[in-house]
Amino acid sequence: MISHRDILLFVALALVWGTAFSAIEVGLATIPPILFAALRFDIAALVFVGLVAIRELEWRPRTRTDWYAIAVAGGLLVGGHFAFLFLGQSYVSSAVAAIVLSLTPIVTPPLALALLPNQRIRAPAVLGLLVGLAGIVVIAVPGGSLDGQILGVALLFVAATLFALGSVLIEGIDESLPIISLQAWAMVVGAAVLHALSVAHPAEGLSSASLTLPSASALLYLGVASTAGGFLIYFVLLERVGAAELSLVNYATPVVAAVFGWALLGESITALTILGFALIIVGFALCKLDALWQIGGPIVGYGPRRPTFTDGSVVVSGNSYLSDRDIGIDIAADDAVADSSATAQTTPNAHGTNTTGGSASASPHGD
Repeated sequence: MISHRDILLFVALALVWGTAFSAIEVGLATIPPILFAALRFDIAALVFVGLVAIRELEWRPRTRTDWYAIAVAGGLLVGGHFAFLFLGQSYVSSAVAAIVLSLTPIVTPPLALALLPNQRIRAPAVLGLLVGLAGIVVIAVPGGSLDGQILGVALLFVAATLFALGSVLIEGIDESLPIISLQAWAMVVGAAVLHALSVAHPAEGLSSASLTLPSASALLYLGVASTAGGFLIYFVLLERVGAAELSLVNYATPVVAAVFGWALLGESITALTILGFALIIVGFALCKLDALWQIGGPIVGYGPRRPTFTDGSVVVSGNSYLSDRDIGIDIAADDAVADSSATAQTTPNAHGTNTTGGSASASPHGD
């Protein structure tokens, strides 16, 4: 069951990741995109390396799979993904960038089918992929051009695909490093990859960068809050609520990005952008139909649940258990029977009867 703390963490994650797109927009005004991404992960790497040192975590890769995990996380999830993300957002608004990135969970299933053994993809997921791609077309084409919106959306789509690819590849890796140590390595390697790409890019260089107060503030916010803080919250929630529920943050983030882009940067949201986002959400729902049923079914009264009968008992795994109130009544009744018969011998009551007539092995209340 999701607690109030989990909900607060979810909202915090949506905020720090959603506002990141506005911060990127601010920084891109004076810093070249790939260099900006590299500087962001320089800061995040320092934070994660500091965490590893403070907590005295194991940081040395000991196996070939450790190095493979570092290469995938640093090269694809950080280096490749964020290079295309920052390049793509230099052509589109922060809201459009966040919406296109929300396509990531939709392009993941076909990649998993192609790369992971024993994976199956159902017809709704295929339809979901097509609907999600239709949403991207709706967002990209109107008013776009090859050197404008269409190019930006295409670059962002590559960013989403690279992140999905990295996620699929790393899922099959059994690394021995603690998760924070792996993230530290990913930040360091990713920052190095981004700096190399920035140097290789003909339009980038330190001479073309200008570190103003707004861009410096945006850079610090991205490195500390959105990247280091965001990833830490993400892994806490991943352990507490699971991947299915947490994947919904992909659809809270664009809403936050759109609101802050409108409020802080004066960006506008068109009706077609909203339509495209709606199609992406429908595509996601089709891809995650089983997981969403497990989450939402009990809320609306369907799906997995614990039936309660008129006597107040609850059935769990074939056993019927009484509530605390009914246990108290049951004990009082037992005492009354014992008092009325001098020869009667009382025995402890487990307060749980099997639906087939036998006694349950234990009470859910520990009695």
